[in-house]
Amino acid sequence: MTTAHSPLADLTPAELSAALAEQRTAYDALKARGLTLDLTRGKPSNAQLDLADAMRALPTSVKDADGVDVRNYGGLTGIRQIREMFADLLWVEPSQVVAGGNSSLTMMHECLVHLLLHGAPESPRPWSREEKVTFVCPVPGYDRHFTMLASHGIEMVTVPMLEDGPDVEAIAALVKDDSSIKGMWIVPTYANPAGSTISLEKASALAAMETAAPDFRIFWDNAYAFHHLTEDEAKSADIITLCSAAGNPNRPLMFASTSKITWAGAGVAFLAASEANVGWYLGHQQFASIGPDKVNQLRHVEFFGSAQGVRDHMAKHREILAPKFAAVEAALESGLAGLGIAHWTRPTGGYFVSLDVMDGTASRVVALAKEAGIALTPAGASFPHGHDPHDRNIRLAPSFPELAEVETAMAGVATCVALAACEKLMADGGSAPYVPSVGNPEGA
Repeated sequence: MTTAHSPLADLTPAELSAALAEQRTAYDALKARGLTLDLTRGKPSNAQLDLADAMRALPTSVKDADGVDVRNYGGLTGIRQIREMFADLLWVEPSQVVAGGNSSLTMMHECLVHLLLHGAPESPRPWSREEKVTFVCPVPGYDRHFTMLASHGIEMVTVPMLEDGPDVEAIAALVKDDSSIKGMWIVPTYANPAGSTISLEKASALAAMETAAPDFRIFWDNAYAFHHLTEDEAKSADIITLCSAAGNPNRPLMFASTSKITWAGAGVAFLAASEANVGWYLGHQQFASIGPDKVNQLRHVEFFGSAQGVRDHMAKHREILAPKFAAVEAALESGLAGLGIAHWTRPTGGYFVSLDVMDGTASRVVALAKEAGIALTPAGASFPHGHDPHDRNIRLAPSFPELAEVETAMAGVATCVALAACEKLMADGGSAPYVPSVGNPEGA
């Protein structure tokens, strides 16, 4: 198309009509390929899972370093070796770490339910007895965080997620006078889906801000702390030390897991928090469990050997993932740069690319892609209740498909974005609404 790198909004009606016809032709060719591709969720690929194949022969012992038989009951905190290993990685003390089962999301849910049923140590009453409970949710954000809150009737108020973390001034203004706001979510490192990493300044502000609720909690979901796509590795803010120094030691509840490090269905999850919070968690958890899967924890200890072993293992993941993210960038740049209809993030870690398309077209893009055999996360999934008020955001998950499939799928996505934009511009008489960027603007 002669106008491929010209802003679509600048085209004359005749030029826009021609552009629409060309995009429809390109889309018809895309549908004719009979594709069946899936970019819906950030799952590790088979090649990534294969990196941990040696674990199938582990553990070689049935006793941990303290001589405890890991096949038996007990050990609610998890075995000492794995807590020490991940305490090193998460910048906390082993006494501040609980090693659990395979799902950090489960540990988050357990903490939330304990807070609802019993409250925190500082709570005047259980959260469920409050007139209203509200959480602050940076958007775009992780859909499972939002659906968890919704399942318990917890209200959500949104703030923008920016390149250096959430809008902390907006958060501080919300929590200062509203005691119903009991907590907030944040993915602090390579956020899902925006790819942002919170700055030290913003983490410090969250640690020290005044809150009307004395039992305010930050659910610090550090899911991607070690998931780097470049050798320039982002460092996670030490929120537990920051909160302790600010006089709010019990404010953060940090979560992490090996789900995207070894095997997603058979990893180890971690809670890291103040010793008071750890005692609070275990005090309630003792009625639900006699101990986690310590055999699996010992398997991981033998496989990694040390914290450095985890870091070395993640470098192998980077070799598999980085080309796929480069393919996303290349396809979007080739198909959309200069058209003035989309912005996307260029993450240096994590599992997602956040794509903002022309206002009012994200749902159409997803529908077009589905019809062409390319499954995308539903438009609006990165917002509470699945509602993006601007219908502009799409989360792209390139980790699971093979590289060639990512290249094919993303070229197809670019076609769908351009077609939806041409349709919208024709319907609106050629005037494109402003599309803010959640990351770097196209072509930057």
